[in-house]
Amino acid sequence: MKKITTTEALAAFCKEAAKRPYVTVDTEFLRERTYYSKLCLVQLAYQDENGADAALVDPLVDDLSLEPLYDLFRDPGIVKVFHAARQDLEIFYVDAGLIPAPLFDTQVAAMVCGFGEQVGYETLVRKIAKSDLDKSSRFTDWSRRPLTDAQAKYAIGDVTHLRDIYEHLSAQLQKSGRKKWVTEEMDVLNDPDTYITNPEDAWKRVKTRTTSGRFLAIVRELARFRETYAQERNIPRNRVFKDDALVELASTKPQDEKDLGRSRLLLREARKGDIAAGILDSIKAGLAVPNDDLPKVDARRAKLQVNPALADMLRVLLKAKTDSEGVAQKLVATSADLDAMAAGQRDVAALKGWRREVFGHDALRLCEGQVGLAVKGQKVVTVNL
Repeated sequence: MKKITTTEALAAFCKEAAKRPYVTVDTEFLRERTYYSKLCLVQLAYQDENGADAALVDPLVDDLSLEPLYDLFRDPGIVKVFHAARQDLEIFYVDAGLIPAPLFDTQVAAMVCGFGEQVGYETLVRKIAKSDLDKSSRFTDWSRRPLTDAQAKYAIGDVTHLRDIYEHLSAQLQKSGRKKWVTEEMDVLNDPDTYITNPEDAWKRVKTRTTSGRFLAIVRELARFRETYAQERNIPRNRVFKDDALVELASTKPQDEKDLGRSRLLLREARKGDIAAGILDSIKAGLAVPNDDLPKVDARRAKLQVNPALADMLRVLLKAKTDSEGVAQKLVATSADLDAMAAGQRDVAALKGWRREVFGHDALRLCEGQVGLAVKGQKVVTVNL
């Protein structure tokens, strides 16, 4: 294992890695006190018939540039292997505007290969690599230097075992003919929009029970201000104000700092200064939105008339199909997908791509009364009607 603290050493490692068919990648970061993740460590490993190597790259060293690593990420001839890649990829996209490609996520692949719902890395290490991980360093402060031996051992294990896991899953996908399934799933991770939080859309993540357009307009303005404020200062959005306070503000519509002082849920720091001014301006802006421009909830969801019996039958069919195919249920269809189908909607992910092959085709036939469900031995099967 190498500990890399210079750009030259990183370039040399990446040059060797570029000769291999794949490289495994992981990161350690902190996000408790910032809006954007603070990258604290990058772990890399490769392996083929010519040898193997692994490295810990310290991005906190002042003079170290990650550009050699980004060049490796841009190389189309080397597969970049991650486990549960989304947060790692967000770091690289925010820092360098790139998404490593081609990409392989072992968590997604494991779900396709029948290892269960959102299977953890430790489970795959135990089942595939036949080893155990010391988890004691998982929640340590990765920004502190020097790293302890326990931290280094834990961190490097996240990429060395990943080599065995990748090779096992890749071979299994090749054998089963499901490689294209994983390729389809990588589309979301390869989409830059996955890692961009637009303040204009921040209100859509706030859970409310009110469908009033005026109320939602105030929620939209408050959420936009909070997101922009947090991004510009690189602080967590909850440090500005939390969702429950946002909903309270949209309901009470305070007009001045005295009104803000009566809030039950607003942080004390938010009752004065820049945050208080931003809150009051947002409420005024929400109240001033013309009626024609008021936001609306998804009308399809608001009026969703679910056939509960059909939804239950779809759940039984989903379990039967995924058990038969050895693939995780949640990867094929969510509860929301099933309810939408039972309400007559057809623009559903479960009815597209490889999911249609596994489940969607028979699910549509069930919805249209062309097939029913029957028990045959220990299995649930479809029967033509």
